[in-house]
Amino acid sequence: MDGAAPKRHTLRVTPPQLKELRLLKIAVIHPDDADGRQLTQQLQRIGCQVQAFWPPVQVLPEGIDVAFMAVQPDLIHLRFEWTQREDAPAIIAVVTYENPTIVEAVLEIGAKAVLPSPVRSFGLLSALVVAREAHKESRSLARRLRKVEAKLLGVRQLAEAKSILMKTHCVSEGQAHDLIREQAMSKRTTMEEIAAAIVNANEILSLGTRKPGQG
Repeated sequence: MDGAAPKRHTLRVTPPQLKELRLLKIAVIHPDDADGRQLTQQLQRIGCQVQAFWPPVQVLPEGIDVAFMAVQPDLIHLRFEWTQREDAPAIIAVVTYENPTIVEAVLEIGAKAVLPSPVRSFGLLSALVVAREAHKESRSLARRLRKVEAKLLGVRQLAEAKSILMKTHCVSEGQAHDLIREQAMSKRTTMEEIAAAIVNANEILSLGTRKPGQG
């Protein structure tokens, strides 16, 4: 026995962003040419589930995570509603050349990354990871914005509801606040929901008291 230490097998750690790529469902919206085939083959080598579409489709299958989309001069007049939806996949534009019209089209579809033609293996992985991360961040910001907007709406409606109660019940602001809170507790809902109901009811009741011509 020579006393040499046994060899250790090192475990290669793959970043989470790269691991999840193998689970992605990807749409390749590109002509069946050299670029289209190269793109599909490279994505399949990564381990992605790839579906190719051409001509461009107006509706994508459910569950698509990323869409590679050819941006070409003869297609920029088309509008793809799925690119504007809240649940749209991350979009990577595949462009053959640059000019103001093409750049505008890339922005119009909400692309999170750009892949130049001719398509090569180099740069594809980076574009895929960057687009996914940018897409996640964008959706996260959108969710937070909706929460903030909902909170602000709730604050405005709560203030309006208290004002309505103060006028109709001749109570103080604190008493109006307590009335709304008590209703929320008894109905097991939020004060914002009760406030919205009060505001809506007041608007409906006020319709009958408006004179013709009043807005």
